[in-house]
Amino acid sequence: MSSTADLLARRARTIGPYSPLFYREPLHFVSARGVWFTEASGERYLDGYNNVPHVGHANERVVRALADQAATLNVHTRYLNERVIDYSERLLATFADDLDRVFFGNSGSEANELALRISRQLSGATGVLVSDYSYHGTTIALAEMTTGLETREPLGAHVRAIRIPDLDRDARAEAVVLAEALAQVDAAISSLQEAGFGVAACLFDPLFSTEGMPRVPRGLLTGIADRVRAAGGFVIADEVQSGFGRTGSHMWGHEYAGLAPDLVTMGKPMGNGHPMSAVVTSEGVLDAFGSRNEFFNTFAGNPVSAAVGEAVLLEMEDRGLREQARDLGLQARARLAALAERHEFVRAAKGVGMFLGLDFAVDGTPAPELAV
Repeated sequence: MSSTADLLARRARTIGPYSPLFYREPLHFVSARGVWFTEASGERYLDGYNNVPHVGHANERVVRALADQAATLNVHTRYLNERVIDYSERLLATFADDLDRVFFGNSGSEANELALRISRQLSGATGVLVSDYSYHGTTIALAEMTTGLETREPLGAHVRAIRIPDLDRDARAEAVVLAEALAQVDAAISSLQEAGFGVAACLFDPLFSTEGMPRVPRGLLTGIADRVRAAGGFVIADEVQSGFGRTGSHMWGHEYAGLAPDLVTMGKPMGNGHPMSAVVTSEGVLDAFGSRNEFFNTFAGNPVSAAVGEAVLLEMEDRGLREQARDLGLQARARLAALAERHEFVRAAKGVGMFLGLDFAVDGTPAPELAV
């Protein structure tokens, strides 16, 4: 088996040195099952990070569903297939009644791109509101909205970034923090309108995961949504990170946050590592867009993907994984909060369910380097 140094050299000669790796000494995993990785040396590691294999690495039900369907039939969606319809019904049953239609895709980037395309067409506007430390995908349109990663693309002229407040970092009264944040939203909307872009959408992760899972003021998300809709735009909830029961209390992050979106995007955990995504919306939105666009995606919503997606949902239901995330999350959050009490450099325990983290700071200044 190749050494780590040899693999790094070969990787640099092919993939290049700019695709990031975790850790100063990269880990070389050769297998995984459940929540455990096995490294080339034979050492095992508990996977406390990966948000893709949602029901466990090499999950037997998911692997079997994929293999069986691939050995039976896999075609695009221009042919009638009951399995795809079965999965669509099962997925939509997890949403509020008015979110009753679905477009399928292959990645979170595709889902967010489609949600933005729909919003732009139906609103007649191009302006978008995002958070000030966001990441929603890899396409050109999404790179122009990325504020949380280094990119060569500047923030689009049609994009306004909103600072998301964190009550764990701001000692002022909650009402004051909320009023300041919403005033910022009002200013951003006015700026887009004055520049001739109008407001097509706001695009947020309901839990603001890349922003560090801030403890936001009550009423922030609904306040943003009300203002965006009043300006003629759509509310897009990016559930790629926060969906599929990670909060423990709810299936979707927007439910936990008390938000009623117009479009919901999802990806990563949907296929437990198999590339698939979706945009869920209302019948009215689907009809308004679909009646004027022959939307077709070759690989999206194929029978193999449907089999995998259905297996993920069945695993969650049969094993009570959302409820388990709730119960384990309460225990883990208590342990993390105790850790924060003991160490000055831990400002706060963050998150909910099995979506948790620690906020590192030294003398009140964020210290992300302590995390690595």
